Amino acid sequence: MKRRPTPSLPVREGIKNNHDSQMNKDIKNRDTSSYSLPHREGRGGSFIEIMDTTLRDGEQTSGVSFVPHEKLMIARLLLEEVKVDRIEVASARVSDGELEAVRMICDWAARRGMIDRVEVLGFVDGGTSLEWIRQAGGRVVNLLTKGSLRHCQHQLKKTPEEHIADIVRTVEKAEEMDITVNLYLEDWSNGMKSSPEYVFQLMDALKELPIRRFMLPDTLGVLNPLQVIEFMRKMKKRYPNLHFDFHAHNDYDLAISNVLAAVLSGCQGIHTSVNGLGERCGNAPLASVQAILKDHFNALTSIDESKLNEVSRIVESYSGVSIPTNKPIVGESVFTQVAGVHADGDNKDNLYCNDLLPERFGRKREYALGKASGKANIRKNLEELGLELSEEAMKKVTNRIIELGDKKELVTQEDLPYIISDVLKHDIQEDRVRLKSYFVNLAYGLKPMATVKVEINGQEYEENSSGDGQYDAFVRALRKIYKVTLNRPFPMLTNYAVTIPPGGRTDAFVQTVITWSFDGKVIRTRGLDADQTEAAIKATMKMLNLIEETLPLTPP
Repeated sequence: MKRRPTPSLPVREGIKNNHDSQMNKDIKNRDTSSYSLPHREGRGGSFIEIMDTTLRDGEQTSGVSFVPHEKLMIARLLLEEVKVDRIEVASARVSDGELEAVRMICDWAARRGMIDRVEVLGFVDGGTSLEWIRQAGGRVVNLLTKGSLRHCQHQLKKTPEEHIADIVRTVEKAEEMDITVNLYLEDWSNGMKSSPEYVFQLMDALKELPIRRFMLPDTLGVLNPLQVIEFMRKMKKRYPNLHFDFHAHNDYDLAISNVLAAVLSGCQGIHTSVNGLGERCGNAPLASVQAILKDHFNALTSIDESKLNEVSRIVESYSGVSIPTNKPIVGESVFTQVAGVHADGDNKDNLYCNDLLPERFGRKREYALGKASGKANIRKNLEELGLELSEEAMKKVTNRIIELGDKKELVTQEDLPYIISDVLKHDIQEDRVRLKSYFVNLAYGLKPMATVKVEINGQEYEENSSGDGQYDAFVRALRKIYKVTLNRPFPMLTNYAVTIPPGGRTDAFVQTVITWSFDGKVIRTRGLDADQTEAAIKATMKMLNLIEETLPLTPP
C-alpha cells in the first residue's frame, strides 16, 4: 500500500536543529557535567504543535472522572480559547458514558470545522475501536501499538511480524473508513534502550503507510534529557520526513526537561495536560511547557497564554485535584511577593520581576500581607484600593499586620480597610448591606433550606431557597434577591477554602476564604468563626459591602 500524502505542518523560520560537536560528544559519552543547550540565533523560532491529552491521559489520574458535559466544556476551552492544536479526548470502548461524551465533543467540533483536531485512543483490535470512533463521529484515531519487544512478546504474546501484520490491517481499515491514523509506539523509551532493532523493524515496516504522526511516549517516565536527545536524533536521522510527537511522563520529575530535549532534537509535536494531570505522576503541564518553550527557546506555538489560568482553574474544579499554591504559572502564590524588600524593589524599576509577567497569563502581581510584610508591601496593596496613609499611620498598620501574621492569621487586601479602621480608631463606614436575619436548616433525607433577610441601602428584602448544603442554600437565597428582585448581577464564587487548625477541637475557629469574580475583578474575602457556615456568611457579607462601596448610591 502506498503512503497517502499528508498535509505539511507550518514551518517557521528561526531556530535550527544544529548542535555543536562538543554537545555530540557529551551525549555520546553521557558526560552531564559538560552538557549545555545549543545557542540559538535570532528571535524567530520553530513551530511546535501542541496536543493536549487532559481528557484522555489526564483522566487516568487516580480518582479523576469527568462527566460528558465537563469534557465538552474543557474541550471547547482548549480548542477555542487556549487554542491548542489538537486534543485527545478519550479511549475507545471504555463505557457508554465515554461514548456519549465523545459524541458531544465531535458534534460540537464538526459544526465549527474542528473535527480533525479531535483524537481518540484506539487499539489494534480487528477494527472494533475504529467502529466505536465512527459511531461517536470521530475522524482521527491515535492507534496504540507496542514500541518495545518486551511489550510485544509478553503482553501481546506475538512475534514482531505478527504485530506488524495486525497494524497494517488496522491502518488499511481506517483508510477505508476515512479515519486519519496517528500511531503511538507504547513503551518506545524502553524499546530504544533495550530493543532498538525492534523499534526500527516496526518503523521500517510502517513508514510508507498512511500514518499522519508517529507518537513516541516515555510510557514509564524512565528517560532523562540526554537519552531523549540521543533517541530522538536517531529517529529523526533515520526517518527525516516523518512527523514525530513526544509524550512525556513525570515519574522522575523530568517531564518538562524531557519535552525540551525532544524539541531541541527535532520533534515537531508535544503532548501536555492541564495542571500536569495523568497516570501516576502525570504528564508535562501545558502552562509550564508553553512558558519555557517561548521564553527559553523562542519556539512558536498556537497557545493563547492569557487563557491558561482560566482553563487550569476549570480543570481543577472538575477534577477535584487541587493545584499546589507554588505550581509555576497557575499556582495561587506564584505571582505573590512576600518579602517587603521585593515590593520595594518593584517600586524601584521592577527589580524583582522576570519574563513571567502575570499579565501574560491573565493574572496580576500581588503583595502578601503578613509577618514578612514591610511598608512597601502594604503600600502596594493600599494603592490597589486607592488609599493613602501617613508614615505614622503606616507604621501602626504594619505592626498590626505583623502581629496577625505571627498568629498565623491570613490577611487579605480586602481586610486592609477594616484593619486601618481598627488600628487608627477611624469611624467605621456604615455597611450598605446588612444581614438582618437568616435561618438555615439541615434534616436527614431533605435538601437544606435557608431563609435570608438583608437590608441593602436602607431597604429590606427577604427570600428563601434550597441548596446542596446550608451555605449553598444561603447564597441561592441571596442570589434571588439580587438577580430576581433587584435585577442586578451577583458575583460568581470561583474558589472556597476552609482552614481548620490542627488539634481536633470541635470548638476551634474556622477560617473561610472565598474568592469571587465580579465585573472582571477578583475579590477575596475572609470570615472567621467557630461555625464553618457562619464564617462563610461573614466572608460573603464582607464581599457584598466591598462591591456596594464601588457603586453609586441609588434610592431603593
